[in-house]
Amino acid sequence: MQLRYSFRLYPNGPQRSALARAFGCARVVYNDALRAREAARANGDAFPKTGDLSRLLITEAKKTTERAWLGTVSAVVLQQSLRDLDTAYRNFFDGLKGKRPRMGAPRFKSRKDNRQAVRFTANARWKITAGGDLSLPKIGDVRVKWSRTLPSTPSTVSVVKDAAGRYFASFVVQTGPDEMLPEVAGQVGIDLGLSHFAILSDGTKIESPRFLRRAEKKLKWEQRRLAREAQGSNNRMKARLKAARAHARVADARREFHHQLSTRIIRDNQAVAMEDLAVKGLARTRLAKSVHDAGWSAFVAMLEYKAARYGRTFVRIGRFEPTSQVCCVCGIKGGPKPLHVRVWACGACGAVLDRDINAAVNVAKAAGLAVSACRAQVRPGLVPAQREEAGTHRDDHTTVAGIPGV
Repeated sequence: MQLRYSFRLYPNGPQRSALARAFGCARVVYNDALRAREAARANGDAFPKTGDLSRLLITEAKKTTERAWLGTVSAVVLQQSLRDLDTAYRNFFDGLKGKRPRMGAPRFKSRKDNRQAVRFTANARWKITAGGDLSLPKIGDVRVKWSRTLPSTPSTVSVVKDAAGRYFASFVVQTGPDEMLPEVAGQVGIDLGLSHFAILSDGTKIESPRFLRRAEKKLKWEQRRLAREAQGSNNRMKARLKAARAHARVADARREFHHQLSTRIIRDNQAVAMEDLAVKGLARTRLAKSVHDAGWSAFVAMLEYKAARYGRTFVRIGRFEPTSQVCCVCGIKGGPKPLHVRVWACGACGAVLDRDINAAVNVAKAAGLAVSACRAQVRPGLVPAQREEAGTHRDDHTTVAGIPGV
C-alpha cells in the first residue's frame, strides 16, 4: 500500500521566496485551466484536454510578457497543477454518479488560502542529498528534520505550507509485505465515547485528553486579539499567525494521541472491531464541540489503514446494532437507556453491567470475535434462591448456612 510520510522543512529566506513563486505559479496555471474549462462548458463546447491546456497555458504562455515569470519555477510543478484539476473534476463527476461521496465542483484558488502546496515527481529530478537535505529544482537544498527512516524510496514529494506558516515535505512511499507483524492472540472490540475516549472489551478505559477544551481559553484570547486588528494591517497578519499556531498545536497533539493509541491497539491485538458511528449527525447536536474535539473519524481511519499495513483484521459493524441495550452475559435486550445511566442490572440474569464495557463486548461479539463476557468486568447480581434451597425444612434434613443437617 502507499503511505505518506511528512517531515518538517526549514527553508531560508531565498528558499521561502522561491517556494512562494512556485505556489503562485501553480495557482495561476490551475485557475487558468479552470477558467478555460468553465468557458468551454458555458459555450457548449467540449472540455479541452490536459495536453492542449499544457501547451497553451504553460509552453506558449512562457513566451508572452504577461506569463514569462512561469519559467522561473520547475515545469513539473505546473504540470502537476493541471493533474490536480483533472483529479478534482474526476472526483466531482464520480460523486454525481454515486461512485463516491458527493463533493463540490472545482473552485478557483486564492493566494490567501490557508494551505499552499506544490508537487514534484521523479521527472523533476529532486533528490535527498548526502547531508540529509532535500534538493528541489530552482529552489535549492532545503534543511529537513528527519524524525524517522523512510521504508522505501519515495516516488513523489509535495512541499506544503500550512496556515501557521510551517513548511512540510510529504513523501509518497510504497510499503511491502516485510512490515507484517507476528500474529498475536488478542481480539478486542472498541466503543468510542466522550467522557472516556475509548473503552476496550477487556475492560480498559482510555481517558479523553480533551485537547480543545484545555486550550479553549488560549484560543479565545488569540481569536479576540485577531478580531481587534485592522483589516490588511501587519498586526493583523501577526495575530492571524499566532491564532493559527495555537490551533495547530491542538491539532498536532490530538493527531499524536491518535497515532500512539492506534499503534498500541494494532500491535497488541490480531483483530479489532468498531462500530460505524454517524459522526456527521453527532456533530450537529449539542455535543458538537466535544465530538469534534475527540476526532473519532481520524482515529478510526488510522486503525483501518494500520490494520491493513501490519496484517491485522479490522471489522466495522453497523451503526444500528443495539450494543448498549443487550446484556453481554445472557444476550437479552433490555431496551434503550438514558445517557446518564452508566451502570445497569440485567433483568434476566441479574448481572450488573458497566454500560461502556458492555457495549465494547457486544461490538466484538457482533463482529464475530472470540470475546467472552468474563472480560467485561461484569458483576453477577443476587439471584433469588429456589424454594427447596431456602429456609428450614420440617423433616429430619435441615439446612443451616448451606450445610445439610444430620
